[in-house]
Amino acid sequence: MFSVTRLVDVAPDERQPVLTALSAAAERTRPRRWLVAPTNPSSRNGGDILVHLRFDDADRWQRGAGEFAEILAGPAITRVNGATYRGTPTSRGAAGTVYRTLLLRVHPGADAQRVRQFEQELAAMADFIGAIRAWQLSTVIDPVGATPWTHVFEQEFADAAALTGSYLMHPIHWASVDRWFDPETPDVIVFDRVCHSFCAMAHPVLS
Repeated sequence: MFSVTRLVDVAPDERQPVLTALSAAAERTRPRRWLVAPTNPSSRNGGDILVHLRFDDADRWQRGAGEFAEILAGPAITRVNGATYRGTPTSRGAAGTVYRTLLLRVHPGADAQRVRQFEQELAAMADFIGAIRAWQLSTVIDPVGATPWTHVFEQEFADAAALTGSYLMHPIHWASVDRWFDPETPDVIVFDRVCHSFCAMAHPVLS
């Protein structure tokens, strides 16, 4: 499937009008799955509004991309990060209530074998954390923003506490995966600031 993610920073007084406009554009574009919602305040570099659209193919997105571009070029928008990418999610079959996306950039000089190991360890986190109800790790086709993002890691969580608690504090996170992001370790390959963004969801995005 073909996916589009946008993390949108908006002037405070304009957030509701922009949210309404983006939601209407998503409905008209008719993706298979979509989510337009305010981000949780605990997001980091995650924007004020999270937009996620999932299509059967890129052509469907291209037919509606111009409307989103027009909205996101408006004077109320202060920054946009995002990506387009392909992938197939994995699901446990149980419903979640929170969608989370992580945009990151692997250093271009990183050894290909180390990048594969990083990807394998990141995707394997769900094997250890049951609160992750669905997930997908993808490589970026077209990055948006000042950082040339290389990967998107998405999950559906049982609830916000599962993300901010059992996920971020799990031993697999801080004892294994974190070393790829920590500049004080020799294994670091992610040097740029990441976008960690999440929001409530009323309907499944990945599962």
